[in-house]
Amino acid sequence: MIKFTVVTCTYNAERVLQRTLDSVNKQTYCNIEHLIIDGVSKDKTLAMVRAYQNRAKAGENAHEIVVYSEPDKGLYDAMNKGIDRATGDYLVFLNAGDVFPSDDTLEYVEGCVGEGENLPGVLYGDTDIVNDEGRFLHHRRLSPPKKLNWRSFKWGMLVCHQSFYARTDIARQIHYNLHYRLSADVDWCIRIMKAAQQRHLPLRNVHAVITNYLDGGMSVQNHKASLKERFEVMRSNYGIVTTVLVHTWFVVRSFFKR
Repeated sequence: MIKFTVVTCTYNAERVLQRTLDSVNKQTYCNIEHLIIDGVSKDKTLAMVRAYQNRAKAGENAHEIVVYSEPDKGLYDAMNKGIDRATGDYLVFLNAGDVFPSDDTLEYVEGCVGEGENLPGVLYGDTDIVNDEGRFLHHRRLSPPKKLNWRSFKWGMLVCHQSFYARTDIARQIHYNLHYRLSADVDWCIRIMKAAQQRHLPLRNVHAVITNYLDGGMSVQNHKASLKERFEVMRSNYGIVTTVLVHTWFVVRSFFKR
């Protein structure tokens, strides 16, 4: 039976965290490790997490909940800690404010894994964008292709990070590059896909919305800096010629859309 590790990284997240905890708690799939990596929050985040953990210990849900609270070097460092501590077959990052769209999301994703010894290197799906109250705003502008490979991301991050389930044994070999402050997730997903291809493992589209993503993440709040970093991520993975040509096409396309 496939085990999922859901990693939630938190820091002063009391305003939006509860709905994420509730979403994981309500999952009907029973083999879940919820790994919470906290950066020593100063608000009520840890109290909320401990209450959630205590309810599990009292038998109110069947999920395994593991909590760490310690200083870190930022979000991507916290994510690396999550990778190192994950014990599931697959891991997915569901940070504060993000939720699964239904109570049986993980049950559905598990049903897409298939049978055999070579489990897919990546499971991926669609994403909806929600507001601070968790209400639907719109489907994510970029949508995943039917067939994904590591070269696909040269056209942008076609799969939302929270809808990207990586095999844990691959992820343990590939940490987030802390040189990037805003776009290490793009680089990480590309390198995960490269490693899966080298092992001849498929990347499987589950053909469903599997995350409701909170609008206004770090890259949105720091748009210009994020674009510069993404250029560097693309250059390092695809080479300068491909990167310049693709960005030239982006500029031409935006001109004709005016």
